[in-house]
Amino acid sequence: MSTPELYACLYVKEFPAQALLRLIPELRDKPSVVMDGEPPLETVCALNTKARLLGLCRGMSRVEVDTFVVPTALSRSIQAEKSTKAILLECAGGFSPRVEDRSEETAFGCVIDIAGTQALFGPPENLGKNIRQRFGSLGISGRVTIANNLHTSVTLAKGLRGSNLQVVQRGMEADALAPLPVMTLDLTEDQSQTLARWGIRTLGMLAELPEKELISRMGQDGKRLRQMACGTLPHLFQPVDLPFALEERVELDFPLEDFESLLFGVSVLLEQLILRAKARIVALACVTITLYLDGGGVHSSTVRAAQPTNDKHLWLKLLHLDLEAHPPDAAILAVLLNAEPGNPSKVQIGLFSPQLPEPAQLDVALARIAALVGEGNVGYAVLDDTNSPESFHVEPFRIGVAGSASVLARSHVCLRQLRPPHPLAVLLEAGRPRSFFFRNQRCSVERAYGPWLKGGEWWNERIWGQEQWDLVASAQNGERLFCCVIRDLMQNAWQMVALYD
Repeated sequence: MSTPELYACLYVKEFPAQALLRLIPELRDKPSVVMDGEPPLETVCALNTKARLLGLCRGMSRVEVDTFVVPTALSRSIQAEKSTKAILLECAGGFSPRVEDRSEETAFGCVIDIAGTQALFGPPENLGKNIRQRFGSLGISGRVTIANNLHTSVTLAKGLRGSNLQVVQRGMEADALAPLPVMTLDLTEDQSQTLARWGIRTLGMLAELPEKELISRMGQDGKRLRQMACGTLPHLFQPVDLPFALEERVELDFPLEDFESLLFGVSVLLEQLILRAKARIVALACVTITLYLDGGGVHSSTVRAAQPTNDKHLWLKLLHLDLEAHPPDAAILAVLLNAEPGNPSKVQIGLFSPQLPEPAQLDVALARIAALVGEGNVGYAVLDDTNSPESFHVEPFRIGVAGSASVLARSHVCLRQLRPPHPLAVLLEAGRPRSFFFRNQRCSVERAYGPWLKGGEWWNERIWGQEQWDLVASAQNGERLFCCVIRDLMQNAWQMVALYD
């Protein structure tokens, strides 16, 4: 038996305004309008509820808006709308992989195929609340309608009044649509005039018209409109691709040079990234900030944490330290923040295990040290793949997976390098060390391992040459010595370079 169809429609009015105010929290509770067009012919294309209560409406010119002292006028950003739309579609994909885009010019809309999700999210009412809550956490306010017919859910979402959530039971589609005005449907100008001449004002009145007579006068479009009014029009679902990309972008109204103001805006972007990452049960592994500068330049930098984390204050501090070390060379026009997801860190410490340092505090401490000593000078030493002695490079610290053998393993042998090397007087027997003097004591060699020839790179072996011996010796005071000695073959000189503990 096939699962009955069930659709949830999310409809966001005044989308150009909500897409901008989502990243400007200080303006959400203030009257704001979005202007579209070229100055001085700009007109209002979207506004928030506060501005509507003041008497502003769509289509007002810039001059008319300026007569109101309170509202804030913002320029429409197609890039912000495109980015926000992608984020909302991605968020909808968290409830079902089948999502269809139903957006309009100044409104966002999508339909989610939620058939068979009751075992995961519960009854449709609970799912509708979860959808509104999830989108509300992103700073977006919208209506959610749930019905067994896709067109019914979309039409209800457009014409719903007084409530932001409605669930229509199977067989009640026509009753739910009946009070809505007929203009809720996507009518052409001719269709609108025809229905107005007939006195058809609501969808209930349209549904009562006889189908054959309606088709004879309006053709198949009349049949389609009547089926939509009755909630019986079938639909071929067309899901869209939902790529997961942790990316946020904001366009600035004027060039910005103040770091404090920049970090305040970055904090809002980080909060949005973390909310989306938590919804996917992942954490931020690294964050890249790209600054678009005045004059066409671009400044980009990437910061990484020891472990993936959703600590906003940690990422903000790391970005702050990085920008202080590498400041942009011009005023900032736009900010792009993207992140790579990673699995949240899970650490299980035994009852008697020593407490590990907090990864977040370690990241900040390393960033502060790097700001003082320079990049590339903080980390751990890694031997180079060469025979050259003391050849190594520094790599950044990395924390492995907790509980792995690489983390829990401990070396029982420690090599203490002597700097500078200690010169030795060595007595040989059959070409092997027999005894030597070290720190005013005569040491007898018990076992000698070697020699291992060290000639550096193969192309300059004649320039210098060395052989290495690992010795186990007994000093005159009874102390045993485990050491590494080097013989310079060019100068026939012996040196002790390290001690094994």
